[in-house]
Amino acid sequence: MGILRNPYLRQIRRKPSSILGPLTIIILLCYLLFGTSNDPSNNSNNGQLSNNNLNIQNKYSYKPKNKNLFSRAPSDLIPNILPGDHISHFDLNKLASTPMAVYNKEKVLILSPMSKFLNQYWANLLKLTYPRELIELGFIVPRNSDGDKVLNFLEVAIKQVQTGPKEKRFSKITILRQDNDSIRSQKEKDRHALSIQKERRSSMALARNSLLFTTLSPFTSWVLWLDADIVESPTTLIQDLIAHDKPVISANCYQRFFDDSKKKESIRPYDFNNWVESEEGLKIASNMRDDEIIVEGYANIATYRPLMAHFYDANGDVNTEMQLDGIGGAAVLVKADVHRDGAMFPPFPFYHLIETEGFAKMTKRLGYEVFGLPNYLVYHYNE
Repeated sequence: MGILRNPYLRQIRRKPSSILGPLTIIILLCYLLFGTSNDPSNNSNNGQLSNNNLNIQNKYSYKPKNKNLFSRAPSDLIPNILPGDHISHFDLNKLASTPMAVYNKEKVLILSPMSKFLNQYWANLLKLTYPRELIELGFIVPRNSDGDKVLNFLEVAIKQVQTGPKEKRFSKITILRQDNDSIRSQKEKDRHALSIQKERRSSMALARNSLLFTTLSPFTSWVLWLDADIVESPTTLIQDLIAHDKPVISANCYQRFFDDSKKKESIRPYDFNNWVESEEGLKIASNMRDDEIIVEGYANIATYRPLMAHFYDANGDVNTEMQLDGIGGAAVLVKADVHRDGAMFPPFPFYHLIETEGFAKMTKRLGYEVFGLPNYLVYHYNE
């Protein structure tokens, strides 16, 4: 029997584990570090995947694929399988907002912040004659017990419509919950108290912005802001406002009530946020601190602004227009590009204005015009 003179070989023969153990660890580490990658080029068919192969594979996922213990970061971000159309391209230069909206199949997004559900509002909404396949709806409700009630009613109403005949269904409906606090009392006298207007309007602005930024799509041509308190309007509301072809246009908001002095039903102005700026208003603003706001319709702040609510003429032309500097949110139609260009609802004092009136100011600062229709009425719920 030959004698192994090499000491290393004698060591391997006596204790093979002393060298095989470290060698195994080295091989395992090499596999973990440089093993098979997630690159789709490693697939069969010379690295090419046919459309048929894509269709029969599992659905792709953007979650990291950790095949190896020490996978490199770049490969984690590359999904195994991507369909051919996984990237969408939108040419917004071809998106139009025209007076021939129905003919051009232009989509309208109706947005309604909702603190209470009114059957009259919903019934009036369903009476609108603009094609429903071109209408998307968006709602935002408060994150409180009142919001829970609204959500229950809203879900029932939506289910009845969206499970009905296809031609009666809306294109899309979105419901959001506010992520900010809302005022506790939604009673009319409480929510219109002057002392809480800055807090209330700021909260409303945040809700409007959340709703707008979440629901505005690359297909939206028009945005109709319709308060959830509007219980009566012409059935052709959308077409009528679109026909004016204005960047921003507001209807005049009134309220039906029983006039005790005349012992009969009558109407009265409700929304005083549609106005034209006055010298007195500018003077008041110039003497305010940066964090102060002007709210219209209160005797405490006499701006003497011309209010659209006072320009209503029962015998006048419903298509009469007037230029505005401030608007309310009862029924306002906005070309979607105005919002895309940056016009939003400031939840902070913007030139001493906030929410919808701040939106009008921001719109004008962007170079757009704002209009109102003094003889075109929509009606607010009477509590």
